[in-house]
Amino acid sequence: MAYTTIDDPSAYFQTAVYSGNGSTVVTVTNDGNSSLQPDLLWFKKRDSAVTHVLIDTNRGANVTSGFGPTGYNIVLNTDSNVAEIADSSGVMTITSDGFTCKELTSAAGNVSTGSMCCWQWHCDAGDRITFSESGNNPGGVRQTNATAGLSIIVYTGTGANASCEIAHGLGKAPEFIIFKRGNSTNGWVVYHKSVGIDKKLVLNDTAAEDADGAFMNGTIPNATNIFVGGTSTNTNADGGGYNCYAWTSVQGYSKFGSYIGNGSTDGPFVYTGFKPAFLMMKESSSAGGNWVIFDNKRDVDNVLIHRLHPNTTAGDNTSRNYIDFYSNGFKMRNTDADHNQTGETMVYMAIAENPFVTSTGAPATAR
Repeated sequence: MAYTTIDDPSAYFQTAVYSGNGSTVVTVTNDGNSSLQPDLLWFKKRDSAVTHVLIDTNRGANVTSGFGPTGYNIVLNTDSNVAEIADSSGVMTITSDGFTCKELTSAAGNVSTGSMCCWQWHCDAGDRITFSESGNNPGGVRQTNATAGLSIIVYTGTGANASCEIAHGLGKAPEFIIFKRGNSTNGWVVYHKSVGIDKKLVLNDTAAEDADGAFMNGTIPNATNIFVGGTSTNTNADGGGYNCYAWTSVQGYSKFGSYIGNGSTDGPFVYTGFKPAFLMMKESSSAGGNWVIFDNKRDVDNVLIHRLHPNTTAGDNTSRNYIDFYSNGFKMRNTDADHNQTGETMVYMAIAENPFVTSTGAPATAR
């Protein structure tokens, strides 16, 4: 049985679904078993085509910022390669169990009007460690939660045409890493352990994995460092300001893997060792497939019918029965090419609602 060190995943991840009210501040309180003070907040307006908004407490979420101005949100959009924007609206306060927010004033989007969802990860309550540039290695700040397998890193590239190390603090090798250069229009580049180090995925695109190992210098991350590549502008341009989100699996709480689609409504079952709360996937072996996100708050029962796409501004797509969440994994219930194309490889990131079996031997219930 799959025992875990995290009996209540809601202490580290929760989804909030709420109704916004525009320029008036709205208070969002999480409803999980544990309180969650968010450090990484990913917003999407569900009922219309508005950009995804990603904010974290390293770069500024109206708190004293690592590399961003105090009192501002430093906003990124996963569906676009635009540079980050400093906005005095958006997240107004981070609370011990949620946040307050209002409509952004920049062109970056709207994080409060209408039907909203926000995926939230707790890292280290904004407590950052500063590291200095040393030789070829970048300097920056990071906050890390090794228990939950998440490190949020901001660094400045050196442009060195050599192996450049960034310590992540996780104590084991990251399995899923997202990079975005904030001060440029470089796209989002993604490392996933199932794709390998000599290829990358692009979060704001439908492209298949490509042979661009240079972005991590062709070097697999280890238990200490992430490696960024030579003069790759995606991860290490001289003076480039980079945002890096690195996850590693934690038994019973998170898993990063792959499966092969069968193009059937009786689709593959994927064992995770927990009941999922959040699932993001991408067809990696062929081009054309969207990134897809499911969660346990937009759909509280099987079959899940709500999906959002990190690479597009589109609202909830509810045209089909897509997927089931089980007490120990997930199963495809549709032939959709985005997550079940015959013979194609799909990579995924999954975060738990409940472990299949807790550390005391208590089993998870089915949906």
